[in-house]
Amino acid sequence: MTTSSSLVPRLSIMMFLQFFIWGAWYTTVAVYMTEIGMNSLTHWPYTVNPIAAIIAPFFLGLIADRYFATEKVLGTLHILGGIIMFLVPQASGSPTLFILLLLAYNLCYMPTLGLSNSLAFHNISDQEKQFPVIRVFGTIGWIVAGLFISFVLGKLIGGVAEKTALPLYTTATASILLGLYSFSLPHTPPKGAGDAVSLRSISGIDAFKALGSKPFYIFLLCSFLICIPLAAYYNYTQIYLGASGFTNIAGTQTIGQMSEVIFMLLMPLFFVRLGVKWMLLVGMLAWVLRYSLFAAGAPDGIAWMIIGGIALHGICYDFFFVTGQIYMDKKSTEKIRGQAQGFLVLVTYGIGMLIGAQIAGALYNSLLGSATTLTAIQWQQFWWIPAGFAVVVMLIFGVLFKDNVTEQKE
Repeated sequence: MTTSSSLVPRLSIMMFLQFFIWGAWYTTVAVYMTEIGMNSLTHWPYTVNPIAAIIAPFFLGLIADRYFATEKVLGTLHILGGIIMFLVPQASGSPTLFILLLLAYNLCYMPTLGLSNSLAFHNISDQEKQFPVIRVFGTIGWIVAGLFISFVLGKLIGGVAEKTALPLYTTATASILLGLYSFSLPHTPPKGAGDAVSLRSISGIDAFKALGSKPFYIFLLCSFLICIPLAAYYNYTQIYLGASGFTNIAGTQTIGQMSEVIFMLLMPLFFVRLGVKWMLLVGMLAWVLRYSLFAAGAPDGIAWMIIGGIALHGICYDFFFVTGQIYMDKKSTEKIRGQAQGFLVLVTYGIGMLIGAQIAGALYNSLLGSATTLTAIQWQQFWWIPAGFAVVVMLIFGVLFKDNVTEQKE
C-alpha cells in the first residue's frame, strides 16, 4: 500500500485537533472549578478521566473493532462528546452533575485516542517514518490550545480565560469540528470483524501472561507506581501557577509540550548511548527534579524554578512513557503487540492515574482545610510528597530491573 501525498496532511489535521481538544480543558478545568467554588473537588476530573481510560479498551475491543468503520465511530464519539461538553458549564451550580457530565464526556473521548491511532496506522504505508510526523502534530495541537486560551481568549476578555468556561466551550466546539471532519477521512473497516470476542485479550490478560518475567513485572509495577505522583502534576500545577502569580496559566504549561517535541527528536541519540534501563531511570529522575523544583520555588514563588519544573516534562514523558512503549513493543510478539500496549495504558493512565488522583486530592484537601487556597509553605509541603514517592520508585526500579532487551521476531 502506498500513501497518497494528501493523506499525511489530512491525518495530521486529525491528530492536531485530537490533542487540541484534550489540552484545552485538561490543563484549565481545575482553575475554573476553583473560581466557581469547587476548589475541594478539583481532583475529580482527573479521576473520571482514568476511569474512562480503563473502560476504553473494552469499548474498542467489543464494539469499535468489530462492527463499525473507524472513521464513523471516531466522528460520532467526538460530536456526542462536544454536545456533552457544551452542557458541562451549565451544571456549575451542581458539583455532582458537573462531575457526572465530565465522566460522560471522557467516556466519549478516551476511546478516540486509540481510534485515531489505528485509523492513521491503517492508512499509511511506512509507519516508522510517517506516524511520528503525524503524531507530533498532536503535541503541537496541545501547545496551540494552551497558547490560544491564555493569549487569544485572555486578550479578548481582558482577564484570565482559565477562570472562565471559555476553555470548555473551546473543547466542545473543536470536538464537533473534528467529529464532522472525521467523516471525510478514508474508510477504515473494523479490523476485528468476524473475530471471536475474548475479554482476556481485550483486557490484556493474555499479553500479561505471555510477557511474564521478573523484569517485565518490575517494569509494570514501577510504571503503575510512577503514575501516582503524575496525577498531582496534571491536577495541581495549574492551581499552583495561579497561586504563584502566573496569569497565562495554560500558555505557561505548554512549555512542557515544547520540550516534549525537542526530546522526542533527540530520543534516538539517547537510546544509542543509554539503552532502555537508563532511559527509564533518567525519566524517573526528571520527575524527582520536577517536583523538587516546584517545592523549592514555592515559598518565594521563584519563577525560574517553577518554569524549569514544567520544562522537564519533555524528559519525564518521552524518556519514561515513550521508552516504556518501545520496551513493550520489543518484548511482544506480533500477535500480542496491540494487547500489550493497551494493557500498559490501562495500568498507567487508567489504574495508576485513578489512584494518584484520589491520593493527590486527599493530600491537597488535608492541607487546604477550610481555606480557599494553599499558602506558599503548604504548597512546598504538598510538592515534597510526590518528589519523595518518585525517589522510592526510581530506587526500586534501579536496583531490581535487569533485562537485556531484544526484539521478538515471532
